[in-house]
Parts: sequence; structure tokens; C-alpha cells
Amino acid sequence: MQKIKIKYFSEEIEKLTYIEGKSDWIDLRAAQEISMKQGEFRLIPLGVAMQLPEGYEAHVVPRSSTYKNFGILQTNSMGLIDESYCGDNDQWFFPALAMRDTVIHVNDRICQFRIMEHQPRIVFEETECLTGSDRGGFGSTGRQ
Repeated sequence: MQKIKIKYFSEEIEKLTYIEGKSDWIDLRAAQEISMKQGEFRLIPLGVAMQLPEGYEAHVVPRSSTYKNFGILQTNSMGLIDESYCGDNDQWFFPALAMRDTVIHVNDRICQFRIMEHQPRIVFEETECLTGSDRGGFGSTGRQ
């Protein structure tokens, strides 16, 4: 089991919990009430900073209900926080673009994260022929 040091910037948000057997993604919450107009961009504070173990990174993505509930999109599609972002003031944020007028309340679950090991060092080896099955080169079906 990995232990991760965490600092909370808000007393109002629920503490992070890992729910065994449900999912290995952990919900993050808005640490401030945020009102946004359609087309507005905001960095929504998530109220936490973490000291990830060396060799690990956090992948931060919207929850499946984030757009339906709040009408916001994560502007970087997926956030990547590596172990070097671990200072006392390195609060995590959710970069949001509002597609409609919306209000996000303190403690609303707006995104989720998981901790992943860094990709191993790789070397590309050029070849003239690959031996895998040929699916046509476009999408999952090979059809255009």
C-alpha cells in the first residue's frame, strides 16, 4: 500500500477516501463556490496538494457526470501532475471552460484522479514489417 502525504487548503471539503472494491479513481471536489458564465474559463481550486512518491504521477480527468451536472469541460482534456509538483503551495486545480452559465458549489465532485507509475524507459526499433494482425489502419474497425 502506498502512503501519500496530502495537505488540505479548505476545511469545507470532504477528506479524500479510497473506496476499496468500487473504483481505483478517487473523487476531487471544488474547494470554492464558482459562478461561471457561458464561454468563461476558470481554474477551479480542488483544495489539496500532495507529495506523490518518486516515479509516480496523478492523472486527473472529469467525472462522467461533470458535463451533465455543471456544463463545464476540462480544457486540457486530462491533467497530469508529476511528483515534482509537491510544494506546500502546489494546490491542484481543475481548468474549466463553461459551456453554459453554471454554479459549482463547495464540495461538488467535479473530477477524479488516479496515481500511476511513470512509463518505463523505452527505445523505438525501426522495422520494415510488423507481425501483428492488420486491421486496416483506421479506428477499431479499419473502416473509414
